[in-house]
Amino acid sequence: MGGILTTTFCLVLFAIFVVLILIFSMIKVVKEYQRIVVFRLGRCIGPKGPGLVFLIPVVDVPVWVDLRESFLEIPQQTCITKDNAPISIDFLIYWKVQVPEASVVQVKDFAGASQGIATTTLRAIVGDIPLDDVLAKREQINLVLRTKLDEVTERWGVKVSSVEIREIVPPREVQDAMNKQMAAERTRRAMVIEADGKKSATITVAEGDKQANILKAEGDRQAASLRAEGFALALAKIYEVAKTVDSKTMSLQYLEALKALGMSPATKFVIPTEFTNLLKPILGQTSEGMK
Repeated sequence: MGGILTTTFCLVLFAIFVVLILIFSMIKVVKEYQRIVVFRLGRCIGPKGPGLVFLIPVVDVPVWVDLRESFLEIPQQTCITKDNAPISIDFLIYWKVQVPEASVVQVKDFAGASQGIATTTLRAIVGDIPLDDVLAKREQINLVLRTKLDEVTERWGVKVSSVEIREIVPPREVQDAMNKQMAAERTRRAMVIEADGKKSATITVAEGDKQANILKAEGDRQAASLRAEGFALALAKIYEVAKTVDSKTMSLQYLEALKALGMSPATKFVIPTEFTNLLKPILGQTSEGMK
C-alpha cells in the first residue's frame, strides 16, 4: 500500500512538473528591441511582440530576432589597386534588422553572408581605384561599399546603415615614400614659417624706422619753425627799438666803433660814406667849439 502511494505521488509531481514546463514554454516575454518569429508546424506565421506572447506548446517554434543596431568586424583583406599595388584594408559594417521575418527566412547566417559579400565588393571597388585615391578618398569608398552592400542585404530585411574603413596598410615601399614626403612637407612648412617670420620682422623694423624718421623730420620741422619764429620776433623787436633811436645815439654808437677800430693794429680803414654823413654834425659841433 505504501509503495502504491509513493508511486502515485511521484506521478503527480511529474505531471505538475510537465505542466509547469508547458506553461513556461507557452508564455514568452518579448522586450521592446526584440521580436519572435513564430513557426507553426513549420509554417511562418509572422513576428510577435513586444510584450507577452502566448505559444502553443510543441506546435509553435519561436526564433528570436534582435532589432538593435549591430556591427560586423571584417578582418584585414588584401586588395589590388588599379595600379597593381597590394594593400590591406579592414573595416566595420553597421547593420540593423528591419523585417524580422525576412531576416530569418531569407538568409541562414547573415554575418557570414555579409562578410563574403563585403570582401568581394571591396576588392571590386578597390580594383577600379589607383593607390593614391584609395588613401585619399576613404569616405567615398565607404559610401560606395555601403550602397552596394545595402542593395544585397535589402532582400534579407536588413539595412546597412554605415561602413567604416578602420585602417589601410599600403606596401612597405609606399609607406617609406609617404614618410619621406611627410618629412619634406614638414621641413617646407618650417622654412615657410621661418621666412614669414623674418619677413614680418623686417617689415616691422622698416615700419619702425619709417615712423622714427617721420617723427624726427617732424621734430626738425617744428624746431626750424620755432627758430624762424624766434628770429622774426627778434628782428621785429630790433626794428621797434631802432625806430626809437635818434641820430645822436647812432653817432655815439659809431664813435664807439671808431674807438674800437683805433685800438686795432690795422693802419688802413675803409669807412662807408653813410658813416661820414652821420659824423658830420658831431664834427661840426666840435669845430665850432674849437673856434
